[in-house]
Parts: sequence; structure tokens; C-alpha cells
Amino acid sequence: MRCDFCGAVLSEGEARPACAGCPLAGVCRKLKCPRCGYEVLPEPNWVKVIKSWGGKIFAGYKANARA
Repeated sequence: MRCDFCGAVLSEGEARPACAGCPLAGVCRKLKCPRCGYEVLPEPNWVKVIKSWGGKIFAGYKANARA
């Protein structure tokens, strides 16, 4: 995932839950960027699936382009 504010690329495991003092703790699923502290929503599963398809498609294209 990418932070919308600073552009840092991070995994969901690196991001901290943003529930520290929030009254909606445990409900909203926002994550906090460890670099700048900006709160971002995690990527939906359908976006992850499309990215995985795109990675496989473009990996084959790059291999053919080098040959």
C-alpha cells in the first residue's frame, strides 16, 4: 500500500493501527503511516487481486521484451 500523504510504500504489517485515542476504536480499520503519521485505509481485497493479476501479466511481458 502507499501513503496518500507522503507517498511512502509500506506493507499493512508495517503500518500501525490508528485506534489509539479514537472513540471508533476497532471499527474503522484505518492504518497510520509510520513515516508521517497520516491515517490511510487499507487496500480492498479486490484491488489486491487485480494488482496480483497485473504483476503476473506484466512480468511475462517484461520477460518477452528482453528476449
